[in-house]
Amino acid sequence: MSFTSTPRGARLARLFVAHCLDSWGHPYTSDVNEALTLITAELCANAVRHGRVPGRDFHVRLAAEADCGRLRLEVSDTRAERRPVATTPTEPAAESESGRGLLLVTALADDWGVAKRRSGPGKTVWAVVGTALNGPGDSAPRQAPRRAAGPPPSR
Repeated sequence: MSFTSTPRGARLARLFVAHCLDSWGHPYTSDVNEALTLITAELCANAVRHGRVPGRDFHVRLAAEADCGRLRLEVSDTRAERRPVATTPTEPAAESESGRGLLLVTALADDWGVAKRRSGPGKTVWAVVGTALNGPGDSAPRQAPRRAAGPPPSR
């Protein structure tokens, strides 16, 4: 889905992902929904702040693997030259007001990375989260990371 490259667009993308997850059986208060919603907020904020090209939208894709064991979030923007390094981010200075977003993504996601955007110029930052995080509304043990992602479940 496309969103304007503005703070409002980032907020709407976060709400969209939270709603999709709820409709797929991961309630708003579940660990899966909360983790993926926070990851969405961070990646979309980065797309708006660092990947914005005037007049171009950013895109969000949420998909579940065929066995529904893991969810994959992709946030794409049109700025190819500003790619985050897909390693463990370093701690920012204590007095710094920014620079912690990818630390949160690293802590919450099973895996994340950066790829060339499939449709046009730019990049896609993706994150994968297991659907069984052990918490309220989530009951099975967390699964090991895998790279493949499939289509969203049909309802």
